[in-house]
Amino acid sequence: MVYVGPTLRRGEVLELLPGAEVAPPAGVGDVLRATNALVKHGIAHVSRLVIIDGYFERMAAVWHKEILVAMSHGISVWGAASMGALRAAELAPFGMRGIGSIFNDYARGVLTADDEVAVAHAPADFGYLAMSDALVNIRYGLAAAVQERILDEATSKQLLELARGRFYRERSWEQLIRDGRAAGISAKALDALASWPKPDRKADDARMLLRRLRNDKAGRARTMISVPRTWALRQLESLLR
Repeated sequence: MVYVGPTLRRGEVLELLPGAEVAPPAGVGDVLRATNALVKHGIAHVSRLVIIDGYFERMAAVWHKEILVAMSHGISVWGAASMGALRAAELAPFGMRGIGSIFNDYARGVLTADDEVAVAHAPADFGYLAMSDALVNIRYGLAAAVQERILDEATSKQLLELARGRFYRERSWEQLIRDGRAAGISAKALDALASWPKPDRKADDARMLLRRLRNDKAGRARTMISVPRTWALRQLESLLR
C-alpha cells in the first residue's frame, strides 16, 4: 500500500510497482486503520506500507505511534521524499526504513525543518497537483545550478534565503525569480535560472523507493517491536471504530 499525493501520480506508482494499492496521502489514523484491517482480515497481498506523502495542515499528520503499531505486527513500513522521509528519519531506530537523499539528510541532521518538504496541492479530483514547490527541491535545485555554473555560490545562498523567507504555500521557482529581481540579483543569472529545467528531488527519491521495493520481495519488518497501548492510542482506536 502506497500513500502518495502530489509527489508522484498514481499511474507512475503502478508503473514502477505493479500491483500496489495506491492510497491518498497519509493522515492521522490511516496507517492504524490499514493495520487493523490487515490484522483482522489477513489481507495477504499487503505486507508493506509505503509513506511518500502525508497531510499535516487540514488534518493531523500520521502519528509515529500508529507506524510503530504496524511494525509490531510484522508489517514493513518504508518512507521517502516527503512525510515518508520525515517519519522514516524519526523512526529509523525502531525499524522504519527510509530511502533517498532527503531521508538521509533528515537522518543526518542536514535538514531539520519539516516545512522543507511541504507543498500546497489540489484535491484528489485534480490528482493532488502540486501548487507550490517544496523548499527541499529548491534547495537541491540551487545547489545543482551552482554545479552546472548557472549560478555562483553567493547568488545561490541569497536565493535560498529568499525562498526560506516565504510561507510554504507561496514558494515556487517563479516566485523566487521575482523575489530575486526585487532583491537586485543579476538579471542575467536569474534569466539563466528561469530557463533551466528544474530537478525534482522528491519525485526522484520516491521513484528510487518504489524501484527498490519492486526488486526487494522481503515482506515482514526486520524488527518486531512491542508498542505500549497508551491512553492516546486507545482514544485514536476508538475514533476509528
